[in-house]
Amino acid sequence: MNKLTDIIEPVSKPLPMAKAINALQEMVSRHSASTGSVSALSLQTFSIAVAATDPLLWLHNQDFYPKLYWSNRRKNDLVAGIGLADAIEHDKIGPNSESFDILQKEISKKNAGARYFGGFCFNNEQKQDEQWQVFKSFTFVLPKIQLAVRNGVHTLRCHLLLEPGKNTAAQYNLLLEAIDRLKPSALPDNTRLPDIKAVSFNPDQKQWMETCSQILDRFREGLMGKIILARQTLLEFDSGFSPLLFMLRYPFPESSIYRYYFEPEKNTAFFSFTPERLYRRDNDQLLTEALAGTCSRETIGDGSRDACQQLLNSEKDIREHKFVRDTIASELKPICREIDMEESVRVLQLNRLVHLYTQCRATLNPEANSDAAVLKTLHPTPAVGGVPRTKALEQIIRLEPFSRGWYAGPVGWISRNSAEFAVGIRSAVAKGGKVYLYSGAGLVRGSDPASEWEEVDQKIADILAITRYSA
Repeated sequence: MNKLTDIIEPVSKPLPMAKAINALQEMVSRHSASTGSVSALSLQTFSIAVAATDPLLWLHNQDFYPKLYWSNRRKNDLVAGIGLADAIEHDKIGPNSESFDILQKEISKKNAGARYFGGFCFNNEQKQDEQWQVFKSFTFVLPKIQLAVRNGVHTLRCHLLLEPGKNTAAQYNLLLEAIDRLKPSALPDNTRLPDIKAVSFNPDQKQWMETCSQILDRFREGLMGKIILARQTLLEFDSGFSPLLFMLRYPFPESSIYRYYFEPEKNTAFFSFTPERLYRRDNDQLLTEALAGTCSRETIGDGSRDACQQLLNSEKDIREHKFVRDTIASELKPICREIDMEESVRVLQLNRLVHLYTQCRATLNPEANSDAAVLKTLHPTPAVGGVPRTKALEQIIRLEPFSRGWYAGPVGWISRNSAEFAVGIRSAVAKGGKVYLYSGAGLVRGSDPASEWEEVDQKIADILAITRYSA
C-alpha cells in the first residue's frame, strides 16, 4: 500500500487559474528540494483552491493525454483529468469476473484517498471491433493533473507517484514540466463539428425487425423473459475533430444524467450521457437502482405530466420495469444483509424521455464488502442485458452484428473505501472522422419491433442534436 503525502496550499481566497498554476509549481518545487529518495511507493498530492472555472472548457484547452471527465447525476462531483500519474489496466479476453477481481486486488494496494477513473468492456469474452482497439478490457487512471468541483468548491490538484530506485528529482521535474505546459484559458470555444457526409445503421431497419421477431418467438417458447437489443449508428464526418466537442456542445445541461468521457489518445474517445446509476458504495453502504421502461415526451405532446402518466399506466413498461426491479433485489440477497427496495415506482425525467425508476439501499455483508463482489452481482443489469442473464448474453452475442466494446459497461471511479459507477449507455466511440453511436431497447413479450426502433432513435436524439443532423 503506497504512503500518502497530501500538501494543500492555504490561500485566503481561491486564486485565478494562472496564479494557481504558478502557486502549484512553487509548491512542487519546494517539496522536491526537501524530499530525498524513497524506500517504498509514495503518492504525493498537491492541491490549491481556484476560482470558478468550467472543467470542460479547461480540459478542452489542454494538450495532454489521456483526458477524462466525470460528472455525477447531481452535478456536485465533477472531475476533468489529464495525463497519467498511475494506471490499473487489463487487456486479455476472459470473463468480466476476472477483470473485476484484478481491479479489486490492485485498488486494495492503493492509497485510500486516491480516486481512479475508468471503465470496463461490456462483455470481455467477445472479440472487439476495430474501433475499440485502444480500449482495453478495463482501464482506470489516476490523473497527473485534475480540476475538480465538489459541492461548488474548485480545486486544482496534481498527483506524483514516487517510485523507489528511481531518481526522485527527475520524477519531480517531469511533474513540473507537465504543470508548466498547462494552459490557464477556459474561454468559450465556438468550434463547430464538421458536417456529416453519411449515416448508416447496423443492423438496418429490415434486419432489426427480423431479429426482433426471432426474439419474440423465443419469448413465446418461454426461453427468456427480457432481452436488450442494441443498435449501432455510424456517423461519418467530413474531417476529423476533437470528440470533446460532443461534451462541450451537449445542449441540455439540466438533464438528470451522468457524463463520462475518456480519450486515451488524441481524437479517439468513448463518451456517455447516461441516466443510469449502476451503484454507489461508501464502505458497506450500497445505493443502486432499477431503471427500465421508457416513454418519449415528444411523441405524445408537450406535457411531461402526460408522458409520466402514460408510462405509469403502461402495462408493457411496468412489466419490463418489474423484471429489472425483481432481478436486482434477488441478485443482491447473497451479498447483502439488509435490502430496502422502494415500494413505489418513480419517474426520472430527461430532456426527451422519461423512465421508470426505483431506488434501492442495502448493507453489504462483511465478506462481500468489495467492489468486485458488487460488480459481479450487478453487471450487466437486466436493463442492458436481459433475464435470465446468461441466456440473454448468449443471444446478444449471437444476434447483434457488432461488438459492444465499452457500451453498456460500468464507467466511473473507484477508491479503496468508496466507488460510483454508471452504466455506459447513450454512448459513442469516436475515432478520427467516424462516430459510432450505441443505444438499445428492452424487448419483452408484447413488444412492437417498429416502436422499439423508434425508441432507439429517441435515445440517441440528444447526441444527434449536437451534430445538427436530423433523421
